[in-house]
Amino acid sequence: MVKITNNNKDWIGTSKFISSCNNRNKSVTENNDYYATEPKAVEILLENERFCKYVWEPAVGGGHIATVLESRGYNVKGSDIIDRGYKDTKIIDFLKINRENIEKDFSRDIITNPPYKYAKEFVEHALDISMDSTKIAMFLKLTFLEGKARKQLFEKHPPKKIYIFSSRVCCGKNGEFNPKNNAVAYAWFIWVKGFKGSPVIKWVN
Repeated sequence: MVKITNNNKDWIGTSKFISSCNNRNKSVTENNDYYATEPKAVEILLENERFCKYVWEPAVGGGHIATVLESRGYNVKGSDIIDRGYKDTKIIDFLKINRENIEKDFSRDIITNPPYKYAKEFVEHALDISMDSTKIAMFLKLTFLEGKARKQLFEKHPPKKIYIFSSRVCCGKNGEFNPKNNAVAYAWFIWVKGFKGSPVIKWVN
């Protein structure tokens, strides 16, 4: 496991440490709410989308998305509320970070598989803290399309593209993959900050 030796400072080296011990995430442990992304899902994303060289993975977990990105030449910054073993994980709460906490170096595209119960909040926050034209890719359940609250999100911030997996991919609970656990349909939702229009839907895999 990667050891964080500077736990009194945030990821930009200031004393404004963002605690992972708050009411929202006290229940998040190594054995709860951690579903790793199947690497082939990332490969398929990269076959269809190009991103800037610098990528932020704010729910990096064990690095299942980040490792694929790095193998394709991307410069990846990984953060999470818990260190699950990805190298140099920055311990921060993505939903608490703001523009003032982000170095210029963190003006980068965002690719992640957010905790599903906070998926809407992750999307909204990513858009809020990003500069115009930043590309944001979220690996989400296809049912994310449902719901009145998310309808309002889509009306205000329509995704530019949605890649639906025609064959099921799976997520690994606690980082362990079981090919039989493929009952859930997933898609990549792509936002570009400032985009207005109707999304393009494409079936992949």
